[in-house]
Amino acid sequence: MTRLEEFEDLRPLLFSIAYRLLGTVSEAEDAVQETWLRYSGAATTPTSAKAYLSAIVTRVSIDVLRSARVRREEYVGTWFPEPLASDPYEDPERAAELADSVSMAALLLLEQLTPLERAVFVLREVFAFDFPEIASAVGRSEAACRQLAVRARRHMDEGRPRFEADRRARDELASRFLEAIRDGQVEGLTDLLAADVQMLGDGGGKAPQWARAVSGADKVSRVLASMMPLFFQIGGTLEPHSLNGQPGAIFRDRNNEVVNTWTLDVVDGRIQTIRTVINPDKLGHLGPVADAWAVVREANEARRPSH
Repeated sequence: MTRLEEFEDLRPLLFSIAYRLLGTVSEAEDAVQETWLRYSGAATTPTSAKAYLSAIVTRVSIDVLRSARVRREEYVGTWFPEPLASDPYEDPERAAELADSVSMAALLLLEQLTPLERAVFVLREVFAFDFPEIASAVGRSEAACRQLAVRARRHMDEGRPRFEADRRARDELASRFLEAIRDGQVEGLTDLLAADVQMLGDGGGKAPQWARAVSGADKVSRVLASMMPLFFQIGGTLEPHSLNGQPGAIFRDRNNEVVNTWTLDVVDGRIQTIRTVINPDKLGHLGPVADAWAVVREANEARRPSH
């Protein structure tokens, strides 16, 4: 097998590691490409291509993460990861675990770890690497990596997001919620929402904020009831779509360009959190991106009575 064939076989794993470390599709893809450049130019052939390539993509991602943290501290408003339409790495035996580790809530928890803690946690807890491999990847001793793993696991366990245990029930509830919105049956939404539901938005200062931290079932229902019918009236569409291993939706304008995405956290048979990403910089990998300001202007025009 050539180096390129080995690399392509491992590309899904490398991307999945990088995305969990960085939270952005574009940076993860760049890290994977940089990994290939280093591998293709390496003078010697490693014993294990998987261990070698995983170590490179981890080191590259740690370097990117350290510089990204400064940018994220200066980010306008709430920062969410870039929505992931599908995780290319598949392991049927650990599918549920992999899906939970890429959820918006889990990635936001990972943001609170140091870059090294995050790398050790992802390699160990998500991808089940052994400590010698992890030590080689992050450039620390095995003992140090075990300590990093303990600290990271404690933090993640303390803040571990709760999800609906029954995935079929979760998906059915999300489907009913999205259908109700699409069909204009907004009066029934409250029954599907947790009493303390939150709707949060990430516009990055580059798009209108349709969801400025709205809390409570009544308020969220009112916001959706005032906003969504107008969006559909001007030709907008809602496409149910799994995002970050969770139920969600992609919203498009009449030209089929992406306006924003939702991901839904479902807990105890109710929708607990709606996270919307409308920052255009975070949507390009899903397709052509709409001008959200123009969409909002048109929706507001539709709201006004004609004379």
